Amino acid sequence: MRGSVEMAYVVLFHHVQGLTDGVRAFAEQLRAGGHTVHTPDLFDGEQPATIDDGVAYVKSVGDRLLGERVARAVAELPERLVYAGISWGAAQAQQYAQTRPGARGALLYEACLPITGEWAFGPWPAGVPVQIHGMDQDPFFALDGDIDAARELVATAGPEPAELFVYPGDRHLFTDSSLPSYDPDAAALALRRSLEFLDRLG
Repeated sequence: MRGSVEMAYVVLFHHVQGLTDGVRAFAEQLRAGGHTVHTPDLFDGEQPATIDDGVAYVKSVGDRLLGERVARAVAELPERLVYAGISWGAAQAQQYAQTRPGARGALLYEACLPITGEWAFGPWPAGVPVQIHGMDQDPFFALDGDIDAARELVATAGPEPAELFVYPGDRHLFTDSSLPSYDPDAAALALRRSLEFLDRLG
C-alpha cells in the first residue's frame, strides 16, 4: 500500500520487436509508482531489428504458438490483473481484458482492436476501465483504423472510465526508449497518465 492507494498487478506485453530494454525500462517506471509489473518474454529472447522483421517473426512462429505462450504467462498470474500492451502486445492485452474474468483495467499503447465486427472479441466488459494512447499520425495507429476502434470503445464503454489520449507525431513505438522511434516528451506524458490510471484503481 502507498497511503490509501492499493497497488495494481500489471502484465505488460511487448511489441513485435520483442522484450527490449525500452519495454523493460517502461515497466520499471511503472514499478517505481509502487505497482507490480510482469513482463513476459513471448518471443523467447528474440528481438527483431525492425517492425517489419517483427511482423515476419510473428508470422513464422504463428498465432497458435504465440497464443499458447501468452496463455501460459497469464495463467501464472492472479485474475485481478491490469492488462497492458504495446502495439502487438496491446492486442494480447485487449483480448484478455475482454475475455478473462476479473480484469481490473487495461492500458493499450499504440493499438486498439474493434469491439464490433469481424475482428472483435465482443463488447467491452462493464466495470473495466481502459486507457488508450497513440500518436495522431502514426501509420499503424492513426492511419490504419486503430484510432477509430479506440474512439468507438471510448464512446460505448461504461460505466467505468474509458480514455483516449492522442499525441502529436507520426512515430510508432514512441514509448520504447531503446528504439529510434522514442519520443521522450510523449512517453513521459503517457507514463504519467498511466500511473494516474493505476492509482485510481485502488
